[in-house]
Amino acid sequence: MNAIWIAVFGVVCFVMGFRFYSKFIAERIYRLDPDFQTPAHTYRDGVDYVPTNKWILWGHHFTSVAGAAPIVGPAIAIYWGWLPAILWVVLGTLFAAGVHDFGAIVLSNRHKGHSIGTLANRLIGQRAKLLFLFIIMVLVLMINAVFAWVIAKLFIVFPSSVLSVFIQIPLAVWIGYRVYRHSGSMLLPSVVALVVMYGTALLASVIPALQIDLVSWFGGADAPVVGGFDGTSMAFLVWIMVLMIYVYVASTLPVWKLLQPRDYINSHQLVVGLALLYLGLLFGAPAMTAPAVNGEADISWYPLLFITIACGAISGFHGLVGSGTTSKQLDKETDARLIGYGGALGEGMLAMVAIIAVGTLFASSADFTATYSSFTAAGSSGLGSFVKGAGQLAANLGIPPQMGSTLVAVIVVSFAATTLDTSVRLMRYIIAELSTEYGMPVLAHKHVATTIAVVSSAALVILPEGPNGFGSGGYLLWPLFGTSNQLLAGITLMLVSVWLKRQGRPVIFTLVPMLFLLVMTLWAMGQQVIFTWSGLGDAPRNLLLFSFGSLILVFALWILLEASRSFRQGAGVRLDALSDEPR
Repeated sequence: MNAIWIAVFGVVCFVMGFRFYSKFIAERIYRLDPDFQTPAHTYRDGVDYVPTNKWILWGHHFTSVAGAAPIVGPAIAIYWGWLPAILWVVLGTLFAAGVHDFGAIVLSNRHKGHSIGTLANRLIGQRAKLLFLFIIMVLVLMINAVFAWVIAKLFIVFPSSVLSVFIQIPLAVWIGYRVYRHSGSMLLPSVVALVVMYGTALLASVIPALQIDLVSWFGGADAPVVGGFDGTSMAFLVWIMVLMIYVYVASTLPVWKLLQPRDYINSHQLVVGLALLYLGLLFGAPAMTAPAVNGEADISWYPLLFITIACGAISGFHGLVGSGTTSKQLDKETDARLIGYGGALGEGMLAMVAIIAVGTLFASSADFTATYSSFTAAGSSGLGSFVKGAGQLAANLGIPPQMGSTLVAVIVVSFAATTLDTSVRLMRYIIAELSTEYGMPVLAHKHVATTIAVVSSAALVILPEGPNGFGSGGYLLWPLFGTSNQLLAGITLMLVSVWLKRQGRPVIFTLVPMLFLLVMTLWAMGQQVIFTWSGLGDAPRNLLLFSFGSLILVFALWILLEASRSFRQGAGVRLDALSDEPR
C-alpha cells in the first residue's frame, strides 16, 4: 500500500477532529470562558506564572510533552503491523489524548494553576495521597533518567548534532531577553535561530572539526581513560554531567529566559521536521513494506499496544506538564483548546510519520521481519529504524542521507532535552508540594528541591548496572513506564470526570476513554506482574520490576477505589479550597 494514503487518512481525521470535536468539547463540555482571569494573571510572579502568547505556549507545551516518546513508541509498536499502530494513534489522539490534555489544562486553570498531583490529592483523600504521588514520582524519575541516557547516546552516535543543539541555548536566552525586556515579536528571531542551528548541523555533518566527538577525544571507543572507563563510557559520563548541570539551570530560571523561547524554536523544528518528512513522503511515494498486521508476532498486541504507544495516542505525563507548567502560563482560558487539543494533534502527526518512516524503510516485508524478529528486537531497533527511515524520506527531497540523519538527530535531541528539563521542573514542584504538606519547608526551596531532583536522576542513570551497559540504570525501571504512565492518564481523566459531574456537565466524553484506558492498562500490568516478572511464566524472575510493579498495581487499584467513591459522591469532592471558580 502507498504510504501517502495512510498520511492523508490521518491528516484529514486530525483536521476534522480539531475543527468539530475540539470545538464541541470546548463549548459544550469544558465551557471555556474568554473573560475568566487565569492564574498566570492572578498569581503572576515572573518565574512560573507568566501570561504567554498562545503560539509561544503551544510551542512550549508540545515540545515538553513530545520528547522522543512519540517516535520510540510507534517505532516499536509497528512490530504488530502498521494498521493497529495507525488506528490507535489516530483514534487515541482524537478521542483520548485531546480530551485528556485539554482537560488537565482547564482543570488546573480553574483551580489556581495547581498540578494534577495536588488536585488528585484533594480528590482521593488523605489515605491515598502518598500512593498517587509515589506513582508520579517514579514516572518522572524514570523519564529524567532514560531521556538523559537517550540524549547522551545520541550525542555519542551523532557527534555532528552536538554543536547545533548547544548553540540553541544562547540563541534562546538572547530571544527571551529581546522579547520580554524590549518587547517585540518572537517569530523572526526564532526563525533566524533555527536557520543558524540547521546551518551549523549541515556544516558539522561534512566538516569533522565542527563535530564534538568526545569518544575520539578520549582516544577511541575502547581506549582506557581513567578508573576503568574506556572512551565510550567516559564520554557518556561527561555528557550526563553536562546534561544534569544544564537541566538544573534551565529548570530554575524564569520560564521566559530560556524555556519559552527555546521551546518556541523547537515548535518551528516540529513544523520543519514534519514538512521535510511529509514532503519527502509526497515526492517519494514509497510503499509500506512492513505488514499491515504481523501474523508472526511472538506476543499479542492486545493489550500491550495501548501501553507501548503512549505519547502519540495518550500519555499521563501530558497531564503533569499541562497542569504543572502550561496552566501557569495561560493568557486566556480559550487558548487551552489550541494548546491542549492542538498539542495532542501535533504529537499524533509525529507518531504517524514515525510509523510511516519505519514502515517504508525496508526493501521488503522479509527484511522488516528480519529486523523486527521479536518484540525484544523491536524495542532495541525502533529508534534507529526511525532515524534511518526519516533520513530516507528526507533523501527524496535531495538531502544527502548523512545530513538528513544529522537533522533528525538534532530534532530528536532538542525535543528530548525540552522534556528532560520540564520533567525536572515538575519533579521540583512535587518535592516542594510534599515538603510543604509534611512540614519540611527547607525542602520546598527552589534550589534544594531541584538539587534533589537532579542528583536522584543522575544517580539512577549512573549507579546501578543497567541492561544497556554503563549508565543505563534508568532502563531497569523503564518497563514500568508504559503502564504507570497510562494509569496516570486514566486517573487524570477520572479527576476531570469528577469535576465535570460536580459542575453538572456531561461526563461521557471523558469517562469512556478513561474506562477503556484503565481496563487495557490494568490488564497489561496484571499480565506483566503476575506472569512475566514473578517468574511464574517462561521469563526469568525480575524481583525489582515485580516489587515495584506490584506496589504500583496495588496503589493504583486503591486510588481508583477512592476516586470511584468521590465520583459517586459528586458534589462532595473537596476541591473548593483550591478553586478560582465563582461559588
